[in-house]
Amino acid sequence: MSDSFPDIKSVIVRVLTDKPVRKTPYQVKGVFMRQYPDEPVIPMLDGTYRDRFLYPRVQVKILNEQIYIIGIHEGADAVLSLAKKFDIFDFGNITFEINDYNVEETNKQFVPSSRLVRYRFLTPWVALNHMTGGRYRFLTNQEKPTFLNKLLGQNIIFLANEVGIRLEDEIYTKVKVSSLFPRPVDENKWGAFMGEFKTNFVLPNYIGIGNGITRGYGTVYGMFNPETFSFDEDALKKEKKDTSTESLLDQNNGLDSVTESDVPKPKRRKHSSQKNDNKGRQKKESPRYSKQQKSKQQKSKQQKSKQKHSTFPRMAKKRGRLFSEEFDIEHEDPAIDKVSDNPNESREDAKFNSEKYHKRQHKF
Repeated sequence: MSDSFPDIKSVIVRVLTDKPVRKTPYQVKGVFMRQYPDEPVIPMLDGTYRDRFLYPRVQVKILNEQIYIIGIHEGADAVLSLAKKFDIFDFGNITFEINDYNVEETNKQFVPSSRLVRYRFLTPWVALNHMTGGRYRFLTNQEKPTFLNKLLGQNIIFLANEVGIRLEDEIYTKVKVSSLFPRPVDENKWGAFMGEFKTNFVLPNYIGIGNGITRGYGTVYGMFNPETFSFDEDALKKEKKDTSTESLLDQNNGLDSVTESDVPKPKRRKHSSQKNDNKGRQKKESPRYSKQQKSKQQKSKQQKSKQKHSTFPRMAKKRGRLFSEEFDIEHEDPAIDKVSDNPNESREDAKFNSEKYHKRQHKF
């Protein structure tokens, strides 16, 4: 490992409550925003820094019915500050008392390794969106592992670039999934896999990779020390004889490599505000453009009028989430009022978990 890489810190806070937590990450973040509105962690949760950080610096997970809060780089100190103020979490229909919390701080993250490091997916890795899923569907079973390897490698390089790491060497990846047939996830029909992977790169525990990071998907855990892993202790103790790292030269079968030049630049969100030219003056529309706009508006009004008086009006198209093609970075559509997928939650609880609620409480 080169000394030229910046020392990136990660913080993991596991919250110990008086009862099991059966809530979504959105709901937990909503409680944080309501109970601790002035904390420095809030802009990293409510979308204020979405344009500044394509990869979320603070992530909330519900694992084994416990709350995990992960702070990366700029988000590490903010997470520590928030944890010190924990007392109770009031969800409206249920209140959790905080008995204690555990903190794990790790330095020198997001750096290359001279050996392969083994990781396991704790939650489904949503690798395929509409774009990548279409390509994957037409591959043979022999080609699919290579596709997943390179896709994971691109995501790792993206994460490195996001925290200020510029990689000169190749990133090697070897994905081992339980099935090459993806499981559809969520209303977007993303393609998800369970399994593990090996790479020559050091990643913080519990961070997310792929689509749906803010929903808790793609959570990884490094198999550095199976004794500290509490989700399936018996199975992991049986694997204790296997090493968590191995030489690139000794185990190169099935490895695929990706370089920084293979990774396209991610798309950043465009502001909805009016664009200004370099001189700071608002651009004027040409007469031709104005006529075209008026013509489109007139046609739109005519179509709406026809639909209004039609016996069988057309159903409005549903608007879904938007994703950048390159790295599956999640962008929210402000028009959506998505409720929780759990039918047992009350209406008020589901509404509190909706994106519309968060955006009404905090201007994005």
